[in-house]
Formats: sequence, C-alpha cells, structure tokens
Amino acid sequence: METFTTFGGARNWVFARVETEGGIHGWGEASTELWEATVATAIRELGARLVGMDAMATEQVWQRATRHGFWRGGVVLGSAVAAIDQALWDIRGKVLGVPVYTLLGGPTRDWVPTYRHVGIYTPDSLAQQGQALVSQGVRTIKTGAWVLDSALPERDRLRKAQERLTALREAVGEEIEILLDHHGRAELDEAIRMLHVAAPFRPRWIEEPTPPERTDLLGPWAREARGLGISVALGERLFSRSEFRPVLQQGLIDVAQPDLCHAGGITEVMKIAAMADTFGVALAPHNPGGPVSTAASAHVAMAVPNRVILELCPDEPRRSEICIEPWQLQPDRLLVPDRPGLGIDLDVDAIKAVPARQIKVPTQAFRHDGSVADI
Repeated sequence: METFTTFGGARNWVFARVETEGGIHGWGEASTELWEATVATAIRELGARLVGMDAMATEQVWQRATRHGFWRGGVVLGSAVAAIDQALWDIRGKVLGVPVYTLLGGPTRDWVPTYRHVGIYTPDSLAQQGQALVSQGVRTIKTGAWVLDSALPERDRLRKAQERLTALREAVGEEIEILLDHHGRAELDEAIRMLHVAAPFRPRWIEEPTPPERTDLLGPWAREARGLGISVALGERLFSRSEFRPVLQQGLIDVAQPDLCHAGGITEVMKIAAMADTFGVALAPHNPGGPVSTAASAHVAMAVPNRVILELCPDEPRRSEICIEPWQLQPDRLLVPDRPGLGIDLDVDAIKAVPARQIKVPTQAFRHDGSVADI
C-alpha cells in the first residue's frame, strides 16, 4: 500500500497504489482539498490493517474497512476507504481481464455525458470561458461557487448573480444547458430569493442551495424550484447510503451527486445509485479530482441505469503528464476504454516530479460584517 500526492493544476491529487502478492497493482484516488496529508495517512493506517486479505473480495474488505474501526464515517475515513476500494476493483478487473463496468453488470449506455465549468471562483472570465467551451462542442456547463460574494450584502450578491447569468446566457445562447452551484451557502429565505433570480435563465439544476447538514430546509425550496422547472441537486458532501436515505425518502432531490473519492468508493456509490434509481433520481457524480476519480466515476456511470451526467475537469497538461495512455476527453462526453480494470495507469516518476503545493481553490470566506461564512 503506497500513497502519492501531487499538484494537479487547481487541486492536489491524492492517489493510492495497492499491490497484490502476485504483483498486480491497482490505483485509487482520495483527493480531498486541504486534507491531503491527513487522508494519505488514513489510507496507510487503514491499509496496514487490511494487508493479507483477498484483494478480489471487495465487499468483505469494504465491510471490514468501515465496520472494524469503531469510529465511522466522515470525509477522511470515507476517502481512505474509497481509494482502497477503487484500487481493489481495478485489480479485480485486471485479474479477470475485463473493464470494471463489466463487473458492475455491463454497459447500460455507449458513452458518458459530461459537463464542464465556467467562471467557477473567477466570475470575470465566465462569458469568455463559456463561449470558448461552446465553440469546442461542450453542451452543458456549470457555474457559481462565487465565494468572494459572501462579503457582499445579500442584495448585491443577488444583483451580481443576475448580471453574471445574463452575460453567460447571452454568451452561450439558448441551446446550452446551464447548471448552477450555490455551495450550500444560503439559508432558506435567501435560497428562495436566489432561485427566483436564476429562474429566467432556465438552469437545469441548482446545486446545494442550502447547507448540506440542513437538508430539512430543502422541502419548501424543492417545491418552489420544481414549480419553476428547476431540478434539485445535492450529495457531494454526503458520504454514505445512510446520509442519502432521508433526502431520497422525503423526495427532496432530483439529482444525486456522490463523490467516488469520498463516499466509500465504487462499492458504496453503486448502492447509493441503486437506492436513487428506486426514487427516479438521476446520478451526477461529483468529480473535480484527478484521472483515477474520473475513471472510477465513469465506470459507475457506464453501469447504472439512472439518468446520468459526469462532472469533468480536464486539468491539462497535468492529467496527460501523469497518465500512461491518457483517456480521450471529448467536449460533451467520455468514451470509456475497454481495457481491463479501471483502464488507467499512472507514471509514478511523473507524479513525484511535481509535489503538492498551495491550491488555487479559495479556502476562506467572510460575510460583509466580518463574520465567518461557509466556503
């Protein structure tokens, strides 16, 4: 069991490499911004307890990893479990000579629809980035997460959101799907006012309108949003079936967004997807991470019957630098290669050549009165 941390262009990527007694290795990813060293340590500590188990017994390994440590859950442990789980599925596919999606039930689609980001964290470039991506063939784009707006009074935040969405819709035209991410920063009253600001621009969904620990606030907001033809997306900060269960049972979301790097890996996310499917909820894996995260997410997306779309951050040239046989990223879709396992291998020397560094993602936010705001 080895871990590697490297700078990926916007975030640091945390990888786990698991090798069997027979010399077959698998890759997993647990990229968790600001907690890279902590997560890497958790992977090594957890891995040391699992060495000696059957690498093909992914379910039993997952059960022991999550239930035999007494302390459960959370993003750190969930990420450590996820990285090891992905690596074991990679090994399993290599041993059997088939892609992971074949082991998950076979393909349910020919390719995986994707979306890209515009103006995330840097709204001044929103329209320019949108035009550039659309000219390349991108059909679905996401924006929002304007963390510096937290320092503005609400009326100014709403005014700026309206101005930016106006600029974006004018730049990309009427046929492009827009997704809006609010990063869980609003209480119910402001979230509803934001909803009505966004509605004229016809976003396909609004993501995390309220704090992830306050899913009880979602009911009134979801009813209002659906009345305006806007879907509710949530889940990048939910890490297990038990956390998704209440929002699904209460009909609070239309799009589930588990992260393959945090929500227990392939084993758990397949169960989350099955649960979501019984409620008619789509799957849109949260995937701002590196190439192993993308590969694991894509294999799950290929196998599940849910309506699906995958977040994709190319992060070039770093992605291609560390990948042996990089995947071809098309503008609006991902073609998953039929290579055994996850179909991805990494160049360890290229990873080591660029150590982790200070990330470009904002790490603090304050309200206009100086009090701490959600990031």
